[in-house]
Amino acid sequence: MNAIGPVEPGEDTYGREPTHGRNQAAASEAAWRDPRRLRHRRTALAAAAAVLLGAAGLSLHLTRPQPPPPPPAPRPPWPSQSVAVTYAGEMSRPRAGQRDFTFAVTFTQEASPPVSVRRIAQPSAALSVRASPATPFTLKSGTLRKLIITMHIRECGEVPRNAGLPFLEVTLRNARANERQSYILGPEYANDLSGALTAACPRTRVS
Repeated sequence: MNAIGPVEPGEDTYGREPTHGRNQAAASEAAWRDPRRLRHRRTALAAAAAVLLGAAGLSLHLTRPQPPPPPPAPRPPWPSQSVAVTYAGEMSRPRAGQRDFTFAVTFTQEASPPVSVRRIAQPSAALSVRASPATPFTLKSGTLRKLIITMHIRECGEVPRNAGLPFLEVTLRNARANERQSYILGPEYANDLSGALTAACPRTRVS
């Protein structure tokens, strides 16, 4: 009877390791240690780290509390709040029948944006005024300007002579507003004006 048993190993089959697997492992280790691949891996790792750091920085910037917006710039004052008009005297004394006389005023501008003096007038229809230098002109911060006002009498019978009238109406403009302001120049101005009007119109009844 023929029997088939386990296959016996042939000659030279013991004590040898497969060379294919050993060669493949050696090739993999050599490739891993290749300087060019090492540089490539380092570059890739550095790039990945930079991306992660950039993403972390962006996230921190986006989540960081933002500073409050700066407060708005303060608005300039009303022009009449920064300009003062003062009677400076020098009232001329007209002779009877003369229709023009002069006096001086000063315009003072406090520390604020420039103000333009657009017009100088007065409320009485019997009188008119003109200024030298003529309007318009600009008052810069911290400056003083002296003007000579010439007053013309249109109608002696209608001129006011009491209570400091007529006051001066001054139109002012700055970056905030255009404003008309009435300036009463005080008792000295009222007395000098009354004397000039009486001298120019002696037969006119004082109102």
